[in-house]
Amino acid sequence: MSARFATGNADGADEGALKGRSSRSSWNTIKPSPKRGRPYATSLTLAFALTAVMTAVVLVLVLAVVWERQFMAYTRQNMQAIADSTSATISQVYQQTGEIDAGVAAEAASAASSLSPDIVVQVTDSEGRVLYDDTWSNPRSQSRRTSASVVPTAQGAMVNSAIVGSNGENVGAVRLWALGSDALLTKSDASFRSNSYGAIATAAAIATILACVIGYFVSRGMARPIQRITSTAKQIRNGDLTARTGVTGPDEIGQLGETFDDMASTIERDIKLEHRLTGDVAHELRTPLMAMQATVEAMQDGVLPADDEHFEVVASEVRRLSRLIDAMLKLSRLENGSTEFNCERTDVARLVKGLVSSQHQLFHEKGLHLRFVDETPHGGELYADVDPDLLREAIVNLMSNAMRYTNPDGWVKVSLKQDRSDILISVQDTGIGIAKEDIPQTFARFWRSDVSRERVSGGLGVGLAITKEIVDRHNGTILVESELGKGTTFTLRIPQRQSRKPQDK
Repeated sequence: MSARFATGNADGADEGALKGRSSRSSWNTIKPSPKRGRPYATSLTLAFALTAVMTAVVLVLVLAVVWERQFMAYTRQNMQAIADSTSATISQVYQQTGEIDAGVAAEAASAASSLSPDIVVQVTDSEGRVLYDDTWSNPRSQSRRTSASVVPTAQGAMVNSAIVGSNGENVGAVRLWALGSDALLTKSDASFRSNSYGAIATAAAIATILACVIGYFVSRGMARPIQRITSTAKQIRNGDLTARTGVTGPDEIGQLGETFDDMASTIERDIKLEHRLTGDVAHELRTPLMAMQATVEAMQDGVLPADDEHFEVVASEVRRLSRLIDAMLKLSRLENGSTEFNCERTDVARLVKGLVSSQHQLFHEKGLHLRFVDETPHGGELYADVDPDLLREAIVNLMSNAMRYTNPDGWVKVSLKQDRSDILISVQDTGIGIAKEDIPQTFARFWRSDVSRERVSGGLGVGLAITKEIVDRHNGTILVESELGKGTTFTLRIPQRQSRKPQDK
């Protein structure tokens, strides 16, 4: 079964991300019983309750303003009706007798005054003389009398109604005051108003309780995955790298849980690779050292003669060890960004074609067939902003890898093509291939699959790691496609234009 794997960062890294970091750092273990503030569930429940209370308060204020205006208008209409009725009674008497005396005014006005102790009436003739005025007998109005006439202040509502004669002339006026907003409200009106406010208060209380209940369950549902993430983070920090949150979902918390689990899996894999790296480094360094030690001791003990042949064995192992150390230093410099990146406009087609031509004889000596395929639109020049030396090294590493793991009489094809604003360089072989589960570890330093370890290839195990770092410096990616027993294809995708400086480690 074939498999594919892509690695790299096409977008590069933030140029100043590491430069702006402080050199100071700290680490501390988690306290067994850390100081805890208000739980998230409690805060969210209180927020729901406060929202419900504020909504009820706003509703009460709005209704109070609107309803009080309606009740005031209703009261004024009632007052106007009483004043009109009183003036109509006096007008009828005037039209019959031709005059208005104090007795008639008192008899008509007293009927209106008797409706409520908070209603006062004043009757005047056409010349403004007061014919009747019961404000003198009302305790609430005596403190607000004026010297000219007995007129209450604007605290109470006041209406006027004209007294007309038989010819429609104005022969007097009836003035009526209500000393208070409840003066002309019936018991049913007052009960309706008080019951309305009581109903609003009850609804507000019920809404607050419901908001608390809903907020409690909602906050518990939201806090539970957060608590699981926190607990899992503590487990991982305490050394349990297998801990996972199991939180999934389309919302932000679900995405956070999935991202956290992916991060935990990456950390677990990286730590395992780090442990494997330690063993691999020890193995790779020990092999040539043990070979040299055994040969030298054998020559010292007289088991082997100290001739050129055995000295060559020691020298070859020294050269192998030197190549390994040089490769490790080169990889380290690429990773920490100390290797200078000389970006220049380069004809990549000419560069790749020259590499294939120079390597052709070496492949022929190994019994392999090497060919170059130019898949560019015009088969001519193809320029890109690259470091030619680093790019050449990356391609040579892929070609050497293909040569090392391809059986005699096999094929290695190097192809070049353009995909929009990217250049694709592929190295395809008919070699032993890579197992599907091993592909993600292809670019780990010193890693070689079990199949390749069985071959006496002489590889150092860092060539692909160096290639990956070089491609990362170019803000590119690497795609790996492989099938056991049929071969492997490595494809470098390099942007033609470097919109920013290559990423620094």
